[in-house]
Amino acid sequence: MSRRILFLGPPGAGKGTQAELLARALGVPHISTGAMLRDAISEGSELGKQVEAVVASGALVSDDLVLALVEERLSRDDAQCGYLLDGYPRNVAQAKALSDAVGAEAIEVTLLLDVDTDELVARLMNRSAQQGRADDTEEVIRHRLGVYLSETAPLIEHYGTDVVAVNGVGSVNDIFARIVLALAG
Repeated sequence: MSRRILFLGPPGAGKGTQAELLARALGVPHISTGAMLRDAISEGSELGKQVEAVVASGALVSDDLVLALVEERLSRDDAQCGYLLDGYPRNVAQAKALSDAVGAEAIEVTLLLDVDTDELVARLMNRSAQQGRADDTEEVIRHRLGVYLSETAPLIEHYGTDVVAVNGVGSVNDIFARIVLALAG
């Protein structure tokens, strides 16, 4: 079974939940760029200080800085037998930079959680309501989904035959079972 996996899917598809489950099952780290950025800041590493300065200014962390964090994370001992990437790369330029930096074998398989747009909107509206975030209106959510389609979805074509699509609708356990079956086949 592949052990260098990229999780793709629109916001609300359940990537984080499924990546955590699969990482535990495979015994590899779940590498989430959001968590990595927070960890780098809290560790106070040189990269962390750079990230903190960017975040404090309100700017977006540059592709180069995120790539440096990802490279550093992939070089750790626990990632030598595989990893699950979640949140990076987010676009084709980042995918090419990752391949240039780490090698073409950086991603063995791209796992796409496929969920209908109306289902995603309903999930995200529900999550927003549970978290008390009134700013996540349907319009804002649909905009985020549009950004995903224009910026991240082209990775599906970029990775081509290495993409395995899995129906992301159902219970957490049902979706996980489909992921395991898809990766085993």
